[in-house]
Amino acid sequence: MAIKVKPYDSKNISDAIKIWNEIVREGIAFPQEDELDEITGDEFFKAQSFTGLAFDEDSGEILALYILHPNNVGRCAHISNASYAVRSDVRGRHIGEIIVKDCIARAKELGFRILQFNAVVATNIHARHLYKRLGFKELGIIPGGFRMPDGSFEDIVPQFIDLT
Repeated sequence: MAIKVKPYDSKNISDAIKIWNEIVREGIAFPQEDELDEITGDEFFKAQSFTGLAFDEDSGEILALYILHPNNVGRCAHISNASYAVRSDVRGRHIGEIIVKDCIARAKELGFRILQFNAVVATNIHARHLYKRLGFKELGIIPGGFRMPDGSFEDIVPQFIDLT
């Protein structure tokens, strides 16, 4: 399977929100609780510094996406933040690694100096292993920083990678 990451285009909104909303519904990774529709989704994806869609070049299917944007404003606007979503039926095929690497390269191109994740859920072991393998550093633990769908709280592990 050959995968190519391309910039978001409104013509792909249906597939993009389907992938995004699947993660929101699962409730174990993204902080968002509200699903996107075609209007709010298009606005959301266009508002990012970059939204990347991972296509299977053979089938043309969209398998994953990511958003990249500043983590803060003003004196901290050089720090970026990102979120990643891989379709559940294609997880385990290293597509996440492809989009994280693409995101790192894109963040550098856009002039960001750091890529920081504020809320990596401690139980998201696959993501944490990937980030570690790619050179991210964990910043510590925020106890109970993420509310799970059942109302319980999980720790979050903020992390970053220096892009300079």
